[in-house]
Parts: sequence; C-alpha cells; structure tokens
Amino acid sequence: MISGYTEYKRREYCRDIKCPVQAELETKKEGSEEYEKVRNKCKEACVHTTYEFHHWLIQKGFLVVKPD
Repeated sequence: MISGYTEYKRREYCRDIKCPVQAELETKKEGSEEYEKVRNKCKEACVHTTYEFHHWLIQKGFLVVKPD
C-alpha cells in the first residue's frame, strides 16, 4: 500500500453502481453453493464493461499503479 492512499476494496464498483447481481450476492452466505452460483454470473458474464469500470475509477479518483 502506498502511504496516504486507500486501496480499492473488492466489489466497491459493483456496490457503488448498485449492480443487481451484487445485491443478490449479498443475500447469500459467502462460500455457499448459492453464493458461488451467483458469483459465477460476475466471473463469466458481467453485464458491465471494463470501459465503464475504468471511467468509474477515474471519476472516483483512483490511480492504477504497478511496481517498477
């Protein structure tokens, strides 16, 4: 972690845009069969694009960094 910065939290984008799949996921117990079934929707057929995600990151002030 870079001092003075906050890391992106898992599914922060999904929660912020109120994704219906994320909302459904939150009703399931993490690790359960039902949870994994819903989670696969995200992994295999997300309804949002990387373009949307990238622009959301910019709007929220996130920086994408990597080590040298």
